[in-house]
Amino acid sequence: MLATSMASVSPASASVVQPGRFRVLKQGSGPLDQETGPVVYWMFRDQRVRDNWALIHAVDQANKKNVPVAVAFNLFDHFLGAKARQLGFMLKGLRHLQTSIEQTYQIPFFFFQGEAEETIPNFVRECGASLLVTDFSPLREIRTCKDKICKKVSDSVTIHEVDAHNVVPLWVASEKLEYSARTLRGKVNKLLPEYLIDFPLLQSPYQKWAGTNPMIDWDSIISDVLRKGAEVPEIEWCEPGEDAAMEVLKGSKDGFLTKRLKNYPTDRNNPLKPRALSGLSPYLHFGQISAQRCALEARSVRKLCPELLNLPGTLKAIDTFLEELIVRRELADNFCFYQPRYDSLQGAWEWARRSLKDHASDKREHIYTREQLEKAQTADPLWNASQLEMVHNGKMHGFMRQRIMCSMYWAKKILEWTKGPEEALAISIYLNDKYEIDGRDPNGYVGCMWSICGVHDQGWKERPVFGKIRYMNYKGCKRKFDVDGYIAYVNRLVGETKKRKAESLLSRKEKKLRS
Repeated sequence: MLATSMASVSPASASVVQPGRFRVLKQGSGPLDQETGPVVYWMFRDQRVRDNWALIHAVDQANKKNVPVAVAFNLFDHFLGAKARQLGFMLKGLRHLQTSIEQTYQIPFFFFQGEAEETIPNFVRECGASLLVTDFSPLREIRTCKDKICKKVSDSVTIHEVDAHNVVPLWVASEKLEYSARTLRGKVNKLLPEYLIDFPLLQSPYQKWAGTNPMIDWDSIISDVLRKGAEVPEIEWCEPGEDAAMEVLKGSKDGFLTKRLKNYPTDRNNPLKPRALSGLSPYLHFGQISAQRCALEARSVRKLCPELLNLPGTLKAIDTFLEELIVRRELADNFCFYQPRYDSLQGAWEWARRSLKDHASDKREHIYTREQLEKAQTADPLWNASQLEMVHNGKMHGFMRQRIMCSMYWAKKILEWTKGPEEALAISIYLNDKYEIDGRDPNGYVGCMWSICGVHDQGWKERPVFGKIRYMNYKGCKRKFDVDGYIAYVNRLVGETKKRKAESLLSRKEKKLRS
C-alpha cells in the first residue's frame, strides 16, 4: 500500500496549498527545475471546480513551471456495484463540470473509460506530463489502483496526492487508527484554526494546452449507463452538480443554512420530516461540494445571521452539524484508511469479534435470505418501510440508517435475522451500496460496522444474538417518533414513485410509436 507519511517537498515545488494537505507518492528522478512537461490532475473523488485543493495545487504547480494543466477523469463502470442511480448522478455532474472548467478557466477535461491503472499512465505518457496530481481516498480499490499507477508511470514523473475531501488532512489529523470520535475530536479541533481557512482564488493556467481534447458524447455515455444500471433507477429529489449543491447548502429558496437550519434542532431525528436534514450527503459523497466550504458557511451563520441565533437550539444545531460534517466524516476516513479490513468482521475490535462469535449460533426468531430482505419481505413493517424508502428514494432517514446517539435500526435487525454476523455485515453493505445514492463510501462502511460490529462504540449489556453489541428494537423507535406515520409516509412515497415511473414509461412508448 501507499506510504502514510508525507514526503518532504522541495522549495521549488512549494504550493499555495499547505504542505500538510498533500504528500509525495512518487518523486520523479529528474531535477525539479528541469521538469517541463504538463501537469495532469486525475480527478475521481472530488468532482468540482470550486473549493478544490487538488485542482488549486495542480494549477499552481503548473504555473510555477510555466506549463499547461489538464484534468483527467476515468469512469469505473462497475465500481463496487454502482448502478444508474449513482453513475447517472455522477456523470450529469461531470457534464456541468466540464463546461465550467473549460469555459471559465480554459483547462481541458479528458474523459476515459476502462481500467484507470491503464488509461491514466497512458495519458501521462502520451502528453509527456512531469507531475500527476491525484485525489485522496481511503478505499482499498483506489489505493491499489494508485499503487499500480505509481509503478507504471515513468520514473521521471512525480505524483502528489492531495486530501481535498477532509477539512483536516487524514494523515495530519492522526497517524493511527482511532478508537472513537472521542479520541479523534480533540486532535481535529486543535488543527481547525490551521486548516479550516478560506480557499485561495483558483487561477487560470498561464500556458494553454496544446491541441484539442476529444469531444465527449455525454448523452451517449449517460444513456448507456442508465440502460445497463436500470435495475436501480435514478431519483428525482436531488439535482446533480456544483450549482445545485450550493443551492441546497445556502440557496434563497430552500437552502439548509438559509431556510431550514431553524428546524434542525427539533426535527433532525424525525423520519417524518426529512427536509429538516441538510440533504448534502450526495454532493459530499461525489465531491460536488467541499465539506470545508460547508463548514465555513455554517460557521459564518454565527456572524452574519443574528436573527437565526435567537431561535432556541440554533447554536447547538450548528455545532451538531459541524460535528457530523467534520469529526464523524473524518473518523470514517480514518477507520477505512488505517483498518484494511474495514468491511469485514476481522476489522472489528477484539471484544466485539469474540462476543459476536460467542452468540453466532444463538436461536433467531426469524431467518431471512438476502432476496427477502432486499424485497422488504419481513414481519416487521417498520423495517420494511425503511428498506423500501432506500430502494425507491435512494436515501433512508438518518434515524433508521445512521445516527450519532442511536445506532442503525435497519442494520441491527439484519444482524438479528441472518445466520451470523458475517452474513449480516455482507448483506447490509450490499444493500447500502446498491441503493443509497451515497453508497460505496467510508461513512456507509463505518455505519454498518458500527451497528453490527460495535466499531467506534463500547460494549453493552450482553444479550442473545447481539452479545455485547448495542441493541435497538421496535419499541425504542416507537418512543422516539411516530412509527405508524413513518410507515404511511413511505407507502405514499413508494406509490408516487411507481406512478411517476409508469407515466414515464408510457410516455416513452408513445414517443416511440409516433416516431
